[in-house]
This record gives sequence, C-alpha cells and structure tokens, in this order.
Amino acid sequence: MGKADKERLIRTLNSHLNTIHETFQMLDQNPSSSLEIVKWEDVVKMGDQVYKQASVAGMVWTGERLEVKAIEENMAAYFNTLQGFLLVSFGSKVGAGPTLSSVIHAAVKQVIDSSFRLWKESVSFYGSQNNKDQTQVVPQLVGAVWDACSALKKTPSTNITAIGRAITQVAVSVKDVLREMKDLKQGSSDLDEAPEESSSKVEGDTQDDGNTSDDADIGNDLSADEMRVAQSAMSVVSSTLLVIKELIRSITSLLKLENANIQSNIASLENLLKLCQGIGVQVDELGACLYPPQEIPAIKAASEKISSFLDNMQAELGSLNGNSEGFLQACNDLQNSCKQLETELSGSTATDIESRMENVTLSN
Repeated sequence: MGKADKERLIRTLNSHLNTIHETFQMLDQNPSSSLEIVKWEDVVKMGDQVYKQASVAGMVWTGERLEVKAIEENMAAYFNTLQGFLLVSFGSKVGAGPTLSSVIHAAVKQVIDSSFRLWKESVSFYGSQNNKDQTQVVPQLVGAVWDACSALKKTPSTNITAIGRAITQVAVSVKDVLREMKDLKQGSSDLDEAPEESSSKVEGDTQDDGNTSDDADIGNDLSADEMRVAQSAMSVVSSTLLVIKELIRSITSLLKLENANIQSNIASLENLLKLCQGIGVQVDELGACLYPPQEIPAIKAASEKISSFLDNMQAELGSLNGNSEGFLQACNDLQNSCKQLETELSGSTATDIESRMENVTLSN
C-alpha cells in the first residue's frame, strides 16, 4: 500500500468523477421532445443497481486486504452503472415541466453527491493505519447512497404529481405562519385593568419562584390597535389556507374526470403553482410584519398582492374549467378578509397620526 498506489487510485477516481460531472450537466438541459420518454420505474431500477454496486464497494473497502486492481475494477463497475443511471434519468425528463424537472434534478443529485462522498472518503483511507475509522465510516457512506437511491421511489414521476406536491408544500408553510400568528398576544399594559391591580400583579410576579413571566415572550407586547391588525391578518391567512385547499380539491376533481385539457395544459398548472407560491411569499411577509413595531405599509402591500394573485389564480383555473363553487366561495372570503384588513390598517394609521399630533409641542 505505497504512496504510488494511492496516487494512482486518486488519478483514476478523478477521471471517473470528471466524466460523471460532465454527464450530470446534461440534466440542466431539456431533452428533445422527439426522444422516447424513459419511465421513472426504469430510473428507480437503475438506482437499485447503483446501491448494489455501493454495497460491493463497501465490502471491498472493509475487507482484510485492499488490492489496487480489485478497487479499480469495482470503481469502474460503479461509475459505469452511475453513468447509465444518469442517462436514463435524462430520458425521464422528456416532456417534464419546470417543477418536475427540478424535482428530478434534485433527486438525481443526491445519488451523485452520496456516490462522490463514498469514493472520495474511501480512497482517502487507502494506506491509512487506522482501520477502525475505515470500517466505521465506509458503511455509513454506503448507507447514504442507499438513502438517496431509496428516495427515488418516493419522487414524483409526473408533472401533475410534482406540481400537486409543491402546492401542498405551500399550504404547509401557510399553516405554519398561521400557527405562529396565533401565539401573538396583546401587551399587559394595554389590558383593561386598574393601576392598583397592575401594580400588585407586577409585584406578585417578581416574587414568583424563579419562573419567567410569559410577558417576556416575543410578540406579547402588541398594543390594542396592533392586536386588531394582527387578528385581521390572521383572518387573511386562514382564508388563504382554505383557498389553497380548495385549489388542490379542484385540480383533483378535474383529474378524476379525466379532463384531457388539464392533462395537456401543464403550463396552466405551472402558472397556478407560481401564483400559489407568490401568495405564500406574501403570507410570510404578512406574518413577519405583525411583530411590533408593525410595518403598516408593508402589511398593506402584502394584502394587495395577495388579492392580485388571487384574481389571476381564478382566471387561470377558469381557463381549465376548474372554478368549483367551493373554490370561488373561498376566494370571495379571502377577498373580503383582505378588504377588512385594509380597513383596519386605515384606522390604525389614523390613530397613529392622532397619537403623534398629541405629542407635538407647539412653540410660539
């Protein structure tokens, strides 16, 4: 196990890595629609072959004797399999829209990255006197390849499935924002209680058994006006969540009817996803602006953008004849919630100006 043998393995590995890297770059391109599409099941099968080769590599590297020739043969077999995996993955992108292409790219990249780590780490162990690290680390690296290959089985295989999952992820994000909003509380200084009661309450809190008061939590110091704005914003986010749920239900209904239009018009579904994601971004913005001091202009802008995205979403789904009664009602409720929020913001702005005027000291 001389230095020359290790350098030889490193050169051989780098040659394989460069070849795979060049092939992987093909996945950044869209294959010609004239090519025959490769079924995702074939990609999964090739992924299984990659894992089998990884298992063999693991046995080679954890064996009692490490022979350069055996390692090179295993290395060649592994990267030939990986090359085949990349080629069928590229073929599976025929007819794929932006969302599915992105999903495929990410799934394939996990397999490539875990394979690169397996071989780079393994070769680095060659000639090392510490076999204990080698026998512990290599099986973990093989396990990472197995995880990446197994994930292929859960990867969406059609445009509609990929888009549907992406829309569902927006719903999950909106739900998280709503949950955080519900933790907002009005500050104790704005609650309707007598000064004496407030004083004794504070005094009592200081004599507590070392427990931290909830008033120290972030978001607990909203004024009464800010709390009303927050409640209106919560109504907007809650209504947004219902719109997204109804959107998913509408698309699902069209699929059950085997609507040929929705199967072929992937562009409309991609547009619906972009609009949905745009609303999700504004919901995040809305939630971030509610903490004191509230950013009224930003809250108003987010509400207006949500309303605009919603109009476009109705038009896009309408082009697919998918505007169900439930979806339209949810849209109407969201529009009303946005109007209510803007009304609340107008009142909040007027109150803020009035408060500032009261603090102005007039001079002669």
